[in-house]
Amino acid sequence: MRYHVAHTTDYDYEAPVQTARHLLHLAPRDCAWQHVETHTLRIKPMPTSQADGEDAFGNPVHRIELAVPHEHLHVTSEVTLCVEPRPWHGGVEPQASWESVREALRYHARPVADATIDAQRMLFESPGVRVKRELEEYATPSFAPRRPLLDATRDLMERIHREFRYDPEATEVGTSVLEVLQKKHGVCQDFAHLMIGCLRSQGLAARYVSGYLRTDPPAGQPRLVGADASHAWVAVFFPQLGWIEFDPTNNCLADESHIVLGWGRDFGDVSPVRGVIQGGGEHTLEVGVTVTPLDDDAEAPAAAAPARKRR
Repeated sequence: MRYHVAHTTDYDYEAPVQTARHLLHLAPRDCAWQHVETHTLRIKPMPTSQADGEDAFGNPVHRIELAVPHEHLHVTSEVTLCVEPRPWHGGVEPQASWESVREALRYHARPVADATIDAQRMLFESPGVRVKRELEEYATPSFAPRRPLLDATRDLMERIHREFRYDPEATEVGTSVLEVLQKKHGVCQDFAHLMIGCLRSQGLAARYVSGYLRTDPPAGQPRLVGADASHAWVAVFFPQLGWIEFDPTNNCLADESHIVLGWGRDFGDVSPVRGVIQGGGEHTLEVGVTVTPLDDDAEAPAAAAPARKRR
């Protein structure tokens, strides 16, 4: 599948921002099944300085500085890319037990593969995913002795999908995983954090994947601008297979409908726009995402106003 993705971010401040520095995770990363063809970034006001590079996880990042007073910040990211079937497309046979994978990820005084070293960074709790006893207790029914890791992870994903309700009004960016576990309401970010915490509580490596999800409008209806949204899911490390991606919000393995922006320990590592400002006071935030398939049947998107939030 080829896509065009437009991601707009607008901040309106009640007072002028004197200076600001922002870190942008808005450029999708290239990987074995995803190839970025073009990417453009438009920022108003124009940054005083900009540096492009990669973060600690290999994700493309843009660091910008705004040294001019401004009451509005507009960022538009547009990308054209191709998404191919994942390596696990068509099914994966259950292999190693989850206990054997846990043992392989533990520290041993012997050389280990680079992929294992990379995975070991995702074993421990992070600022957005604390590993607590309650998460271990919730995960335990899925992790029966000697059960293949693939089966156990699928079961955990299915339970989260079945027992938790998608509710965009139930949580905020800073809502803790334990609060999500208690309320059993949340959004894709919450379900991804919850699943990651459960897996890490079992000694397994899991990382947060940030990106977009293709959604199809009703038959005969045009695709709406800004009607899509950022999405999040989970990748789990299998020593013999690499990283396999699970989407607990939709109870499926990631496929060509899942577009990867980047990955990290939790949302905080790959937040699309974050930074430090001087001044500004209260502000409103508008975010709009449009994912358009580039094929002969793709219809031109119609205008729609993005959601407005106050922070």
